[in-house]
Amino acid sequence: MYSTLKLRHLCMAIATGAATAAAWANTPVDFARVKITDSFWAPRLQKHAATTVATCIDQIENKTGRMANFERVANGFGDHSGIFFDDSDVYKAIEGMAYTLINNPDEMLEAKTDEWIDKIAAAQDENGYINTFYTLAKPDERWTDMDKHEMYCAGHLIEAGVAYQKATGKDKLLNVGRRMADHMMALFGPGKRLWVPGHQEIELALCKLAEVTGEKKYVDFAHWLIEERGHGHGVRLDMPWDPQYYQDLTPASELTDISGHAVRCMYMYSGMADVVAATGDTTYMKPLRALWHDVVDRNMYITGGIGSSGHNEGFTVDYDLPNLEAYCETCASIGMALWNQRMNTMTPDSKYVDIVERCLYNGILSGVSMSGTKFFYVNPLESRGDHHRKEWYGVACCPSNLCRFLPSLGGYIYGVSPETIWVNLYIGSEGAMPDGKWSVTQTTGYPYQGNVDIVLTGPADERRDIRLRVPGWCSSYSVALNGKAMSVPVENGYLVIKDCANGDKIDFDMDMPVEINSADTRVQANLGKRAVTRGPLVYCVEECDNSTTYDIGLSIANTSFSLGAPVADLNGAIPVIATVPGGKLTMVPYFSWDNRAPSRMKVWLDYRNN
Repeated sequence: MYSTLKLRHLCMAIATGAATAAAWANTPVDFARVKITDSFWAPRLQKHAATTVATCIDQIENKTGRMANFERVANGFGDHSGIFFDDSDVYKAIEGMAYTLINNPDEMLEAKTDEWIDKIAAAQDENGYINTFYTLAKPDERWTDMDKHEMYCAGHLIEAGVAYQKATGKDKLLNVGRRMADHMMALFGPGKRLWVPGHQEIELALCKLAEVTGEKKYVDFAHWLIEERGHGHGVRLDMPWDPQYYQDLTPASELTDISGHAVRCMYMYSGMADVVAATGDTTYMKPLRALWHDVVDRNMYITGGIGSSGHNEGFTVDYDLPNLEAYCETCASIGMALWNQRMNTMTPDSKYVDIVERCLYNGILSGVSMSGTKFFYVNPLESRGDHHRKEWYGVACCPSNLCRFLPSLGGYIYGVSPETIWVNLYIGSEGAMPDGKWSVTQTTGYPYQGNVDIVLTGPADERRDIRLRVPGWCSSYSVALNGKAMSVPVENGYLVIKDCANGDKIDFDMDMPVEINSADTRVQANLGKRAVTRGPLVYCVEECDNSTTYDIGLSIANTSFSLGAPVADLNGAIPVIATVPGGKLTMVPYFSWDNRAPSRMKVWLDYRNN
């Protein structure tokens, strides 16, 4: 029974502070070296491989004409089907298929991926250009409209090629992406044509291409593209270019405030971080830190969602965080995870992983149904009962983005630096460190329980320091090494355990009470309201559980909490029961809402004195 109410002041996620930048201060352990074994994530990833990937393949190949566009280009005739950026969904799905093959080898899936890659390669021009929309619909208008996602599609092509080469050793798609990159660099760059990508993505993809090929020129091109912003170069053919929407109002090195389209911001900031890491030039670190505080302190929902407005799929003014109208695109939360992981690898601080975790368990996981076959594009914090997941969208960036993000989850758990292993996320797993000598086995009941057991395996004559993240939600915990309780120093939000040896066992137990959270008073939508969290999970009230008590709020004096039994039709999601004047409220994890009978839903509840 949890009867103590702990009030927190959130706008949301309010960690502060900064550290000195240097390239990667620690390196994420690649997910190919991590086997997820726990009862929360392992079944979801198995279902992802079995259903979500299959759903994306079926939609792309059989129901939407996305693959047919490549076939039409190769055959030399036919009309373009769909939207001008639809190629990107094919590439993101391939990236997800590649990651799935690493975790779950499947000859049929690999054969299907090879089949798609053959069709894509056949659609590439001799000069390296590839984009089915322009080739089929507007062959004479290539590279005339910066809004039309040519470089965005190219970026996802490159990322897919890198992923598939890594998964299988096959480089056919990688070479397609590399030829497209070389084509772009022949046209654009210093002394050549100017260009501002309307939708960022190419920047971080080029840095990946540089890493896998060893060609620094791709990083230089990414850096040049970022530097093109804020100088009035943007051009759009059908309407005036909106520099605020496209993050083109201010040079990157002078940015302080987020604006415009949320997903584009996240990809841009990730690309800026990648350039810092690749070049050692820390110029972008000051704006990245300022932007982080602007996003997290003033423009982020408690779920980790960002982008409050559907009008621009992004930001309006600080503290404008409506619940019913919240946009919170799934892709934006994925982008937050991408960016914050990069921030943490440059300047290790638990506050960045806190955001990764908040997004992961709430704003990202809510984007896919328990069945793995339906998706949210928009993730509001309140619903009148008319907002539901769909099998697909005309703009299908979110399903294909989930297809690639979820199977890469293992890459967010561990990090390494000289002599140190970093444990960032608490997910039951076996992680083999890149040195080939050390490994970590993690057992935990997270996110429903706060117990974490870690066993180290390594050479008998060596030692490693271990750093364990103390989550921002955790205010009370205990640590024991080989059964002996110990007091451990904390640096930048990490417990530091020195000189660990082969066979050492660390027990890290975090108290996980139910908490009541208040929003910053400048968030008008949440005045007089509270939200309930436990550990990393945000909870919500669905009317299907609360037919007579849905409109009952929380009471300052008379609310107590207990943990309910897992809900069978929510695949084991554990509800929180609030005893309030007038009855009980059953609250379920936000990620699990809209998986049962259609009903109203809300995260923020009225908070009364009686």
